[in-house]
Amino acid sequence: MAVSLPYRDELAVDFAWNEFTGAVGDSVTVLPIVVAVARLTDLSLTLVLVWFGVFQIVWGLYYAAPLSVEPMKALAALLLAETVTTGEALVAGLVLGVTLLAIGRTNSLGRLSHYIGAPVVRGVQFGVALVLLSTGIELGVGDPLLAGVAVGIAAFAALARRWNLSALAVLVVGAGIAASDVGTLGLTIPSLGDSALFTPATFTLATVTLPAFEAAAAQLAMTVGNAALATSVLLSDYFDRDVSADELASSMGVMNLLAVPFGGLPMCHGSGGVAGKYAFGARTAGANVVLGVGYVLVALFAVDVAAAYPVSMLGVVLAIIGVQLGRTSLREVGVGASPFVVAIGVVGVVVNLGVAFVGGVGVWLVWEWWSGD
Repeated sequence: MAVSLPYRDELAVDFAWNEFTGAVGDSVTVLPIVVAVARLTDLSLTLVLVWFGVFQIVWGLYYAAPLSVEPMKALAALLLAETVTTGEALVAGLVLGVTLLAIGRTNSLGRLSHYIGAPVVRGVQFGVALVLLSTGIELGVGDPLLAGVAVGIAAFAALARRWNLSALAVLVVGAGIAASDVGTLGLTIPSLGDSALFTPATFTLATVTLPAFEAAAAQLAMTVGNAALATSVLLSDYFDRDVSADELASSMGVMNLLAVPFGGLPMCHGSGGVAGKYAFGARTAGANVVLGVGYVLVALFAVDVAAAYPVSMLGVVLAIIGVQLGRTSLREVGVGASPFVVAIGVVGVVVNLGVAFVGGVGVWLVWEWWSGD
């Protein structure tokens, strides 16, 4: 039975079945990446998921739309590949929080996006895809049998024309294996003492490094293009909500400044999550409330499962996400710009994503000047 609650601007928050299925659309890439980060680093899965749950609900109700809340993929990929430490990733998250809030409050996102062409954004995205793919392969070879099972599950999902659900399907089966090892699930109460930022071994002045700022620069490219500009367009196209890119930049800045100091993984909005929610049926902020509550429940009752999660199956999950992200990067720019996108991505893997981003912007500006655009 559907439940509809009046909200504001003649809108409602619905809790019909389509809002429950729509919530899945935003969790497809969130949960695999979050579980991988918690399994392979010293961040607390409980705190990370609680913050995701809180901001799913907060921003869904604030914008009165099924807005996405996702991990910052560039930072997560670099963290999983051990290119940056946990402390450096958190520093990058704080730098991005300040930067995005400043950009949003001064309404300067439009001017900034003029200097960062779409191929540059997609190139950084392609680099992130390559990092995830290579990290996934390295993790997967540790246990070829379980990795083979995971590949089989993904292949079955692809044959069933549910390729977008393949990572989630592998994650669920792996969770079942981990749960069988753990046995009875217990209640876990989050504690600020678990906060990675306040753990001296993780966050010190020594973590305020050049790699941290390079990681922030690489993430900024994706955030400007995908999490702000593209998401603003989709909210208007799908839900008739007038939310500017600068507003989204401000909300991303706020949530990182609030969450990262207390154990949160750097977060952003994202057009992929919005599109996923819409494709799976979400039409109101009810999907955000459902997903937010779901994240908190997982945080409280299933963190032991993450600790026991098979690393090789996580590797396959990351590889799948990398392939999906890489395909999207190339598809969105067309054949003409694909070599430029691939070149930025390769530089991002061979050198680092920060250098790839700065170099890509430089080449893009020269090209724009040369072509007279």
